[in-house]
Amino acid sequence: MIMSEGASAGIKPRLRVGFILAEHFTLSAFALFVDHLRLAADKDDRSRPIHCSWQVLSASVHPVRSSCGVAIARDAPLGDPRAFDHIVVVGGLLHGQEQIDYVTTAWLRRAAAMGITLIGVCTGTFALCRAGLMDNRRVCVSWYHRQDFQEAFPTHEPVSDQMFLDDGDRITCSGGGAAADVAMHLIERSIGRPAGLKASHILLMERAGTAGNQTRLQPQPPTLASATRFADPRVRRAVLHMEQNMARPLPIAQLAARLGISSRQLERLFQTTLGRKPQDFYRTLRLRHARALLEAGEMSVTEIAIEMGFSDCSHFSRHFKNMFGISPSACHRTALPDFAARRAAPDVLSHAGIRLFSDR
Repeated sequence: MIMSEGASAGIKPRLRVGFILAEHFTLSAFALFVDHLRLAADKDDRSRPIHCSWQVLSASVHPVRSSCGVAIARDAPLGDPRAFDHIVVVGGLLHGQEQIDYVTTAWLRRAAAMGITLIGVCTGTFALCRAGLMDNRRVCVSWYHRQDFQEAFPTHEPVSDQMFLDDGDRITCSGGGAAADVAMHLIERSIGRPAGLKASHILLMERAGTAGNQTRLQPQPPTLASATRFADPRVRRAVLHMEQNMARPLPIAQLAARLGISSRQLERLFQTTLGRKPQDFYRTLRLRHARALLEAGEMSVTEIAIEMGFSDCSHFSRHFKNMFGISPSACHRTALPDFAARRAAPDVLSHAGIRLFSDR
């Protein structure tokens, strides 16, 4: 880490952040977080850590490899946690293997005992939970990893409709672009809103709200599997696969193969659980998300049709109108003004007891 002019003059940075990178961490989330600190730490774009300081910490001298293959070397070994105001654990791919070693886990527990704020980014929240550092707390988890989280930590309450959750000495965020929101939140609180806005402006990270209000996510592919708590785990896994494959829908035979069952067994499971065929349910899921995208108003009808895996606009429009009684174009023109209104709108799957978006 570059020695700042402030540090050389004995001036303590107002925001000191240490990073713990898990094996196969998400590089984009780490980079967004660090770049916000870098830009807020100095005037213009000179990158001197005057108002903010940051270090990558590790118990090992070996670089940590990200999920995309880029490796990051540590700036310093694990030392006194009190050298930092916040310690950020950046997670990434889940392989069922240890994300951080036992030495680092013990160090995080020591930091928590000292009152240092711990931040879980992406699946870094999994590491904090495994260390017993999130007991009796709500945890912000990406919709994509929500089912994985609930299976690993059934006693925890995951939240998937917010960018991040600030619970005092614990902050958790879903990862990706949400890392920028957490960085903004810390910068605004420690240095001031102008510094946070400057960083966000330079990085072209425009948000509808401010970092401090824990911005709610626009609708994302929902986690039906966890929302409905299907009794059969095969149905939960099937729906999760559907959620994760919207743009290129999986053939039902391939979906069944992933679950280790036959197509006929999958058909029976869905009929028993939901009273409908899996392909019909899959299409409903895609159409419901298509409507959320139309109401967000940021994509054209054609773009949404492609994004949701329909062969062409006429195919998409026909199914959409059959389901909602309105054409995609009309829905796009009369989009509901905000997320709260959308959540209050009738849910076409309510007859099956399914809630597509959490309203926590």
